[in-house]
Amino acid sequence: MSSDGQHAQDEPKPQLWQRPAPPLPTGPYTADKDLVGDIAGVTYALHVFLGSHMHESEAYCRAYDPKMERLYIATGFGLIQCVKGLMSFEDEDLVDAIAQVRHGNVIASQHRKKAASLPTRLAGFVVGSLNTSGVGFIKSMSPMERHAELVYAESLFEKALLGIVYSGDWLAFIKEALNMRTTINIYRQLGKYVETVDAEAQAKGKGPEDTFIDANFRSGVYLGVGLSNLILSLMPSRLLTFVELFGYKGDRHAGLAYLQKAGGWSADSSLPSIKLEQEGVRRTICDMALLIFHLVLSSYTFEGVDIHMAQKILDYHIERYPNGVFFLFGQGRLHLCRSQPATALVYYQKALQAQNQYRNLHHISFWEMAIANLALWDIPASLDRWRTLAAEATWSKATYTYGVAVCLLQLGGEKHAEEVAELMEKVPALRQRIAGKSIPLEKLVARKARKYKQQGGRLALPALEFAYLFLGIQHAPRSVITARMLPVVEEQLALLHKHAEDPAKYATGAGEVKGDAQAEFWDDMCLANFLRGICLRYVAYPDPDAVIDAEEERAVAEGRAAAERGAREAFGAVFRDGPKIVYDHYLVYFAHFEYARLLACQGDKDGARTHLELVLSGKPLEVAPAARKGKFSMENALHVRSHSALEALDRGRRL
Repeated sequence: MSSDGQHAQDEPKPQLWQRPAPPLPTGPYTADKDLVGDIAGVTYALHVFLGSHMHESEAYCRAYDPKMERLYIATGFGLIQCVKGLMSFEDEDLVDAIAQVRHGNVIASQHRKKAASLPTRLAGFVVGSLNTSGVGFIKSMSPMERHAELVYAESLFEKALLGIVYSGDWLAFIKEALNMRTTINIYRQLGKYVETVDAEAQAKGKGPEDTFIDANFRSGVYLGVGLSNLILSLMPSRLLTFVELFGYKGDRHAGLAYLQKAGGWSADSSLPSIKLEQEGVRRTICDMALLIFHLVLSSYTFEGVDIHMAQKILDYHIERYPNGVFFLFGQGRLHLCRSQPATALVYYQKALQAQNQYRNLHHISFWEMAIANLALWDIPASLDRWRTLAAEATWSKATYTYGVAVCLLQLGGEKHAEEVAELMEKVPALRQRIAGKSIPLEKLVARKARKYKQQGGRLALPALEFAYLFLGIQHAPRSVITARMLPVVEEQLALLHKHAEDPAKYATGAGEVKGDAQAEFWDDMCLANFLRGICLRYVAYPDPDAVIDAEEERAVAEGRAAAERGAREAFGAVFRDGPKIVYDHYLVYFAHFEYARLLACQGDKDGARTHLELVLSGKPLEVAPAARKGKFSMENALHVRSHSALEALDRGRRL
């Protein structure tokens, strides 16, 4: 190694966050005077929180503002309680979070610019200078009032989110949706204000941005406008059509650009252009929103997803917060998206060890580890994680309990039969409702649990089907698919083919309804062929973000033709036998979606579009129009993914 290289290696890396706590205020609270100091205080509390010292962060907020009367401290503390409540999903935590966020919203309202009288508001429609709702009105505010307007929108969003989750009824959803509308309107006005004053500064030759706007306010506007655009762009097409009637439209690329602007991220550089001393208080939250989109929401959409951007953001923040549990989660998720579940497990384990103050944060690790172990087809390890979740976590007891049951079923043996039967019996009663609606995944596992009982204690390939739902096959290493997953499917197909001549003799015949054995046969045949098609599709074309070495690339190329042929045959069998399905109607629709993705990988865009449009058409694809009652399982989720796939297809992105 050269001396220059050795010198560069020996140089200590600059600490990205190593500052003493801002001193606690001593005098009475004066809103305008204390704004800068309070923002410094909440910035410190946020960074302590992100460094996995949650209790210390809460204690600092309480010591800084015992009365919770300061704009940024009251609402910042409310945000911490919001995160805690959403993580635990416990009634006690949610009620406390709602109270804190509501208090923060009241404090923000008290700091906002007072509304003009009715005659003045009416006059504003005629005399522009008296307008009380546009850019001019925001210009007339003091810096404190502008910050209060921004914080009011943020706390209203948190309040709406908590209200929807806690109440669980449709009327509450309507009420909170109206609050969301107010939030989006405020963000739009603040966004227009920033654009206007920046354009004015540029016209005067004073730079691309108005330096009068502080970075803390600017980062908040970027966060709000960016998230508003992203959320609207992710809505299902049917709901989006309704929302657009009220003048709302989401631009995904604009939303991502706003969020990247807060940190100065670009495709051209691996480092952000916004330095630590220049950043606003919400910059890190903007970065976390980008990570959630690229690493989590990418499960449901394609357009705009950029794993390389996620990598850059994580590299920066892992250096900044080496023990930061949220960024360790992100590293784990990044490796899972790259089909490296074994490496992902290392980071999830680090996240477990990073803190023990918020036990509910461990549940995120357990959830991800359960899925990563399914992607490795390590059923005993996945079972352990599902057991922990079923015992401790509250987000989806039905899903966790079903996860335990299907892992036990996969392991097999008489010793597990009684426990599996008890677990399956519990699953339907464990379902929850959000905004008055059942959770689609819970509806599916409840149906499967009832089917298990109806079939006399049997399900075909339950663990692999479960893995598919969480993209466990998509993110599995190719070697795991070929050596561990495909043999399980082939074994099930061999059993089915023994009864192809007389399906009525299939399985045990112990179902509750006469003739169930034949019904079981065709449902299981379609499921087995579907999962075979999925496995072979990823053998032929690994996920676009998968990291594979040169030797694996050669193996992919050599085996592609055979895998493509097998996948086409498998999906074709699902289409052919789909009309005979009795229970699992969703398989045919998902088969069209996955076959479309295979065709897109092969370069057949027209064929892919045909199958995606079939999924979105609303036509019954597996039965006569009157044979299926209601929606098929996971219908809305599939429509969201199909719509996103069509958009990606038009833009030339690989599916």
